[in-house]
Amino acid sequence: MPVVARPGAPAPAGTPPGRTRTSSGAQTFARAWAKAVAGTSYLPLTQAQLEALLHGFTVRLAAALLAEPLDLRTGQRIGAELVAAHVASAEGLGRTAEVLQLRLVRDLGLVGEDVEDRMARLLGAVATGYARALRDRTLDEQESIRRAAMAARTQAERALRESEARFRHQATHDSLTGLPNRTLFTERLAAAVNAPGRGAERVGLCFLDLDRFKVVNDAHGHQVGDALLGAVGDRLRRALDGHLVARLGGDEFVVLVERSAGTRDMIEVAEVALAAVREPAPVDGHELTVTASLGIVERQVAGASPGDLMRAADSTLHWAKAAGGGRWELYDAERDRRELARYALSAAIPAALERGEFYLDYQPLTSLRDGRVVGAEALVRWRHPELGVLRPDSFIALAEESGLIVPLGGWVLAEACREAERWAATSADAPFVSVNLAVRQVHRPGLVQQVRDLLDRTNLPPRRLQLEITESTMMSTAEEPVRALRHLAELGVRIAIDDFGTGYCNLAYLRELPVTELKVAGEFVAGLRAPGGRADERILASLVSLAHALDLTVTAEGVETAGQAERLRAIGCDAGQGWHFGRPEPADRLLARLT
Repeated sequence: MPVVARPGAPAPAGTPPGRTRTSSGAQTFARAWAKAVAGTSYLPLTQAQLEALLHGFTVRLAAALLAEPLDLRTGQRIGAELVAAHVASAEGLGRTAEVLQLRLVRDLGLVGEDVEDRMARLLGAVATGYARALRDRTLDEQESIRRAAMAARTQAERALRESEARFRHQATHDSLTGLPNRTLFTERLAAAVNAPGRGAERVGLCFLDLDRFKVVNDAHGHQVGDALLGAVGDRLRRALDGHLVARLGGDEFVVLVERSAGTRDMIEVAEVALAAVREPAPVDGHELTVTASLGIVERQVAGASPGDLMRAADSTLHWAKAAGGGRWELYDAERDRRELARYALSAAIPAALERGEFYLDYQPLTSLRDGRVVGAEALVRWRHPELGVLRPDSFIALAEESGLIVPLGGWVLAEACREAERWAATSADAPFVSVNLAVRQVHRPGLVQQVRDLLDRTNLPPRRLQLEITESTMMSTAEEPVRALRHLAELGVRIAIDDFGTGYCNLAYLRELPVTELKVAGEFVAGLRAPGGRADERILASLVSLAHALDLTVTAEGVETAGQAERLRAIGCDAGQGWHFGRPEPADRLLARLT
């Protein structure tokens, strides 16, 4: 018996004549079907929309069941359309299969011998279509996910590269000028020096520092100073296009010439750089003009190292600064070796003091009237463990530059006072000891108390101590050093001006200073040996006459011959000092002479 609908129902479209079913059954079934699958997955449909959709599916399923032969393709399409309608879960398929199997035939009123078999086959077709569509959808979604993941990964990698590039730029460039910073410059310099196969090539550096840049900051503020640095950096970049220009910090810039053609090439780069800096810069309503000092180092790559190049460039920059600025200086290896030796010597002074490597010799100051030793100048020597005995001109200037002259000068003063106290024990008319004071010592606030404590500790009468001061120190406009010297003079300490005549030579000013003696520079005395030395003799006579008018005694330095001594005695000079009267000697020998 073929499958037919119960009598009384209109035939659906495509149904062979004579086969009918009721539309109310389809609506009932569609309602039950919608209720069964609702909630099994997210459905972008209202309940009424879902029922309408499933009602259409129901009509098509009924037509398929009644068709001859059985149309399984309809079941497959409906299974696929269920998935397309988002009834796309295992639970949704299960409930669909259950409601189709239990209710479709009954609700539609279908009868026939093979209705159950046809229903089962149609249900299988629905499941097959559903499964295929769900598989295709899953594959499509997986492909979409894969493509999305690939796109996201590509975007993330691009963002990471951009971020790394940004961070790399920030880490290797100066935020103020936009120029490469010390990090990038160091990398490029190392690459230029260490690159294989470049040993025969040459490399050069120009190390540049603005002159008196602190004045700009102090006068206009750091904001203007920063703007000026930015302008200078931009000019250097434009003027030296093709070379790496970096800002190392502060007002220091450096130019790397990776393939130098020689010294002349580097000098041209240096002059271009200095000219670029000198251009007036309009900054925040001000037209600022600055100059720069620049050090040049240029050498063959073979045997060079980044550290040595930078140290040499830095040293050369300081030579340019010391020469007045606004200029370049070329590296000189011999000069650098001398300065390194000087630095090493300066650094060794504190340890040498602790180890007792310094000692004093004494040179007599002799009366030109009767030949009596009236005083002795303490002269410091350094018994260096490697270099032997060093005279003061080898290390005193270093000590003054570094500030070590204060402890060294303090030791000399203490040692000289201790020795002079021994001389006092030999005679009531023992000579005084004369000690040189450096500028830093004179300006030190505790000088008066230091001398007072030494005199008390050694029991040395103040009149037996003479302190020698340079002319420039005495003529200083600072009031405190002069006040300190007055206090010392009031104690009874003798004050002498050393190397008189080589500085200000202002005798009128001496009336206001606590000076007891002038030590005339040896340059004037040396002229007395020449046949035509009458001019020097007249100068000395004038100095002696004016000094005596101010109640000052005069000692002539650098007396080497009896003829010089005689001429000095003839013009009224009080005392002489020099090899003619005695070379510097240890204290014991001087003491033996006195006794």
